[in-house]
Amino acid sequence: MSRSSLEGQVAVVTGAARGVGELLARKLSARGAKVALVGLEPDELKQVAARLHTECDHWYADVTDHEAMARVAQEVKERFGKVDIVVANAGVAAGGPFVDSDPVSWRRVIEVNLIGSAVTGRAFLPVLVESRGYFLQIASLAAITPAPMMSAYCASKSGVEAFAHCLRAEVGHRGVKVGVGYLSWTDTDMVRGADQDDVMRDLRKRLPWPANRTYPLGPAVDRIVAGIERRSAHVYAQWWLRGMQSVRGYLPAVIGTVGQREMRRFAPRLADVSKGLVGAGGAADESARAAGAVTKPGRRS
Repeated sequence: MSRSSLEGQVAVVTGAARGVGELLARKLSARGAKVALVGLEPDELKQVAARLHTECDHWYADVTDHEAMARVAQEVKERFGKVDIVVANAGVAAGGPFVDSDPVSWRRVIEVNLIGSAVTGRAFLPVLVESRGYFLQIASLAAITPAPMMSAYCASKSGVEAFAHCLRAEVGHRGVKVGVGYLSWTDTDMVRGADQDDVMRDLRKRLPWPANRTYPLGPAVDRIVAGIERRSAHVYAQWWLRGMQSVRGYLPAVIGTVGQREMRRFAPRLADVSKGLVGAGGAADESARAAGAVTKPGRRS
């Protein structure tokens, strides 16, 4: 597929304070796009905005709050005149056995990753219809293959993958293209936070190659940018993820068997697995909810 220039286009990136969202915003800006940053960390968003090369602005909002995101969409349209690209990137994670998981953290993963993506889509689709734009949903290898100790994350990413496929069929005739972005373990605060738990880190090391590696962030985001330029239906941040699509039908049975063996191996250590959201982004989400700040809709910092 041919690439389209991003010069002068307006891109919205959620979860833009760090990780994939932060670097994606910088790379889109470097290619001439105007960028609207959305997230829960106002100081970090300001720092990201200061590093961008083009016109930009930032909004402090919880992606699960429909009123907040509807207002953000309205203000972004007023600020830039249009919206061409929306990347639903905001996400959190928690690990550990489901039966022992913290129900609040487990539910929050579903709320941010799945409900937050749907809220983002609902808020911005009207302006994307106007521009005949592109909605990119960031999913994961977790959407392709289930994994023990990751029930909330896998459920949420399987959900957003299905959501995006449904959306593509619904809005394609109106000129809006919809893509799904797949990433394996990539060097972000979320992955580094998960690796701070000894059990989760050791369990991940036992995954088969190439899923047991942590991949550099830069090349992964470069692939995402190329997918945005092509308005691709599927974007693979690591080269081998495309091949996983052809075998995904066999994976639940394989993982169901192998996973039981690994759970028996790690059983004596499972009580020590941390139960909260992982990484700096997870800490920011927990802090914002504790302060009650995320209930204030559309507050722009």
